[in-house]
Amino acid sequence: MTHSAHTVIVGAGAAGVPLAARLGADPSRRITLLEAGPTARVPADLLDGSTIRGAVPGYHDNWVYGAELTPQRETTIARGRVLGGSTTINGGYFVRATRADFRRWAEVGGAHWQPDAALGVLRDLEHDLDRGADPAHGIDGPMPVTRPPQTGHASAAFITAARELGFPAENDKNAQGSPGVGAVPSNTVDGTRVNTGLAYRDQLDASTRLTVRGGVRVLRVVTDQGRTVGVEVAAGPGDSTEIIEADEVVLAAGAISTPQLLLLSGIGPGEELQSLGIEVVRDLPVGSAFSDHPNLAISWRTRPGVIDLVAPFAFPTALNFDAAARDPGLMPRPEGDLEILLASKPLETLLTDQPGGDVLQFLIALQEHSGRGRLTLRSADPFAPPRIEYRYLEAAEDRRRLRVGVRTAVELLRSPAFEGVFAGLSDLTDRELSDDDALDAWILDHLGTALHTCGTAPMGEVVDGSGRVHGVEGLRVADTSILPTTPHRGPSNTAVFIGEFIARRMFAGD
Repeated sequence: MTHSAHTVIVGAGAAGVPLAARLGADPSRRITLLEAGPTARVPADLLDGSTIRGAVPGYHDNWVYGAELTPQRETTIARGRVLGGSTTINGGYFVRATRADFRRWAEVGGAHWQPDAALGVLRDLEHDLDRGADPAHGIDGPMPVTRPPQTGHASAAFITAARELGFPAENDKNAQGSPGVGAVPSNTVDGTRVNTGLAYRDQLDASTRLTVRGGVRVLRVVTDQGRTVGVEVAAGPGDSTEIIEADEVVLAAGAISTPQLLLLSGIGPGEELQSLGIEVVRDLPVGSAFSDHPNLAISWRTRPGVIDLVAPFAFPTALNFDAAARDPGLMPRPEGDLEILLASKPLETLLTDQPGGDVLQFLIALQEHSGRGRLTLRSADPFAPPRIEYRYLEAAEDRRRLRVGVRTAVELLRSPAFEGVFAGLSDLTDRELSDDDALDAWILDHLGTALHTCGTAPMGEVVDGSGRVHGVEGLRVADTSILPTTPHRGPSNTAVFIGEFIARRMFAGD
C-alpha cells in the first residue's frame, strides 16, 4: 500500500518533534512524523530525571552501537529510540551553545545563524521557570528550563572551591556570557525529565494535519533523477517494505542515524558507496569528519552524609573554563574548552538506580576537541549498524588540555572548601598526576565519550544553512548532523533549536 504525504520527517527526537509540531500548525501542509520506537507514550522510568538508566546500552527503547574511541579502546553507546529521542535518556543538561559557536556556524550557514538572530529562537523554545521573561530568556515556549539548587554539600563545596581557585561565577549558563562555575540549566522539573515528546505533546495532538507513526524503520530516502520522492520503510528485518511518498523529506534521526540513511540512499563519498554496491546519487562528504566531546570520570570518596540519594536531578553544577588559564603554554580558548561536571549521585545509582556506596564522580570533558571522527557503512544492509571511529586524543594538544582538566578537578577536591566532603581519590594516584606520560595512560584507560556527536552532514559541505542537501531536491537534514563543530556546551538545547530553526526556514520558503 502506498501512502502520500506532503512532508515526511524521519525521527521524533530532540529536533524532529519541535519541527513536526511547528510545521503541523500550517494548514497548507500535511506532515508525517516517523519514529522507529514507540510514540504512544514515554515509559515512566525514562522520565525519571534523577537517573540516566535509559543511557545504558541495551536498556529498552534505545539504539545500541559499537564504537571505537581510539584504535586501542572500544565502547558501546546508546541513543534514544522513542518519542523524544535522546532527550528521553540524557542527563537533563539543557545549556545553550555559546555566542561564538553561533558566529562560527554563521560563517557557513548564513546570517540567520548569527547569535542575535538565533537568540529569538532560543527564547521562543523555552519556558524559563527561574529567570522569567527578559531580553535573554523566554516564558512562552514548550521546553521548561530550571536550575538545581546549589545547597547540597558537594555542590556548595564545588562552587566555593572553584571560586577559591580563581574561576569566576557563572550565575546563568544560558546567558551566553563568559565561562565559569554555576548551576546547570536543565529540562528536568521536580524530578521529571521533560523530553520533547512531553514538552510538545499539546502541539502534536492539536494538529489535524500531522500524523505520527511509531514502530517504523526508515531504510532509505527514495530519489528519482536527483529529486526526493519519498522514503522506504519496514517494521523490521525480513518484513515487507513500504514506500511513503513525499514532496519533501527531512531527516531528523540524529547525528548517527541521519548520516547512515544518507549513505544508504546513495548520498555520500562516491568511492565508498560504489564499493558497497550502492548507486551514487550525490557525492558528498557525509560522515567524513564529525566532532564530539571526549570525556572521563574521576571517582572520589565522600565523607558520611554527603550524598543525597533522593536528589531529583543528575548533574547540578558545572565549571567551564579555558585550559590556558591553568597552563599558560596553551593557546587561549575564551569560550571554555574544558568542563568539569558534578554528578549528584554515584554513577552506579544514576545508571541502575541502585545504591553506589560513598563514591561520587566528576565528569571531565574536552569541549573543543581538535580531532575529527569518521562514520561509514559496514554494508548496504540498512539493518547493519554503521562503523563509528571517534579518533580521540590523536593530537598532543588535546591530550595536554585534558590533563589540565584532570589536574584541575583534583585541585578542586583537595581545596579547603572540600574539607569535610572529600575523603580521597578512588583510582587515581599522585604518581599518575605528577607524570604526563603516566597521566596520559590513565586518561586513555578511562576514556569515554559525551555522546555529543555533530557534523556528520555539516553545513557548507553537505547542506546549506536551511538544512537542504546540496544537489538533492526536496531533501533536508534537521539535527546536530548539520553543525560543523560541536558546541562548547552539551548540544541538547541546540538540537531543539535546530528543529525550531529549520521549521522557520521552511515557513519562509528558504
